[in-house]
Amino acid sequence: MIRSLRVVTLNIHKGLSRFNRRMVIHELRDGLRALDPDVVFLQEVQGLNKRYAMRYATCPTEPQLEFLASGRWQHAYGCNAVYDHGHHGNAVLSRFPFLSFENEDVSDHRYERRGLLHCVLAVPGWKRNLHCVCVHLSLHARGRNRQLEAISGRLEELASRDLPIIIAGDFNDWRHRATAILERRLGMTEVSVGQYGRALPTFPSMLPLLRLDRIYVRGFKVSASRVHRGKPWSMLSDHLAVSAVLERP
Repeated sequence: MIRSLRVVTLNIHKGLSRFNRRMVIHELRDGLRALDPDVVFLQEVQGLNKRYAMRYATCPTEPQLEFLASGRWQHAYGCNAVYDHGHHGNAVLSRFPFLSFENEDVSDHRYERRGLLHCVLAVPGWKRNLHCVCVHLSLHARGRNRQLEAISGRLEELASRDLPIIIAGDFNDWRHRATAILERRLGMTEVSVGQYGRALPTFPSMLPLLRLDRIYVRGFKVSASRVHRGKPWSMLSDHLAVSAVLERP
């Protein structure tokens, strides 16, 4: 029976380096493989971009989530923003089978498309399925509050049944208000807060000041958590990756 999980979250900035100078999707795949997580939560994943192939010689031919998963993980994608030359959204990569996944539109207005990608995973040996939610919340406080209420409303019944839940992503929550809401509504713990007493900064990647990227859990003991500072991670996105090792009681 699997007792521990390693999880990672990262806003991949559409596979581009800081300031969009170069395509770094290959280095990003190498970095994720080196961390060897069981479940990966990704934001700003380019499902299609017709301009990339013309601009970047190293652009993969397949969608970014398929390239990153490439035989090591299964994957699910939630398309949020659609435009003339493509679309992007959230993705979950998993070592375990997907039983289901659904992308719920939680956009606050039409100019900022947001979704929550809710995946149900079957972990070998577990009597209860694992619920994973990948999010990228609004830049505006009003929108974030509505989205946090939508997340809580969707998961309250599952939390009341004491099912294992992980919510991870880019919360865009400068004032760190999400923690109080998710603690109160769902009984969740943020992994950095659980280990260090405070969330750790993840943005911008070269000199992180803001605590935007987080992993919230219910039904686990946090045995380790880390923000991956320095090279190569500071060169792979404008955000830093966050990882955690979670133990089932």
